[in-house]
Amino acid sequence: MSRALRLWPLLTGTHRYEKLVSTRNRGHGLYIRAPILAYLIETPNGRILYDVGCNYAKIATPELRAKYFDPMRPLFDPPEMSDEQRIPRYLARLGLTHRDIDLVFLGHLHFDHAGGLCDLPGCEVHVQRDELAAAQSREDDGVLDDEIALSASWQVRQGEYQVATGVHAIATPGHTAGHMSMLIELPHGRPVILCGDAADLQENLSDEVAPGYCWQDNEALALASIRKLNKLARAENAELWPNHDFAFFNRQPPFPAWRD
Repeated sequence: MSRALRLWPLLTGTHRYEKLVSTRNRGHGLYIRAPILAYLIETPNGRILYDVGCNYAKIATPELRAKYFDPMRPLFDPPEMSDEQRIPRYLARLGLTHRDIDLVFLGHLHFDHAGGLCDLPGCEVHVQRDELAAAQSREDDGVLDDEIALSASWQVRQGEYQVATGVHAIATPGHTAGHMSMLIELPHGRPVILCGDAADLQENLSDEVAPGYCWQDNEALALASIRKLNKLARAENAELWPNHDFAFFNRQPPFPAWRD
């Protein structure tokens, strides 16, 4: 079999922020509520998580919540996350534990995508070399130092590659230095491209507008990645899945239903 088997979108929390975070120079003063997503992918040779959401303790513990998230106001409100939205709780509903995850693929290292690694001890983690280097430089303030503390044990990759059967890593830098999206070929229907934060909203794709935050303010690089995703979707007849768009997410099958 040359395709993945199933794909589950996982709602790991929500975030309220000023829209210009997602759409560069658009939405000043307009606040939106966005899903914080991870994705579970089952393949013939193992299970993959694309992103892992936030560190629950930093949201649920008042002192930690104030320490990490109060400085982000007023642009960002602190994320909201319930215990039931932690990755292990989703896995348990499928009769699985973190030991059944063969690989965690981090599209990028911002706190709402990498923080949940604390709930997945011992899992193999893939990250891009440029992404990790930027995080370690402390130039990207969306990365929390303690969440990359175990990076010496991660698998550091460079460029595009086949992650597993039917699962392909796609380079989409711009939002961050080494941002990666993912193309998933499924048994039924069209392939799916997980845009990650290369495209928070459908608007980023349809209007080809860059995210508000671009690594080293390189809007041209972020736009090139959006155009690359649009071109790839046309070539592969694939669906593009924006990463922080509730209107889009609400059209997907509710967990524990899946796409295949």
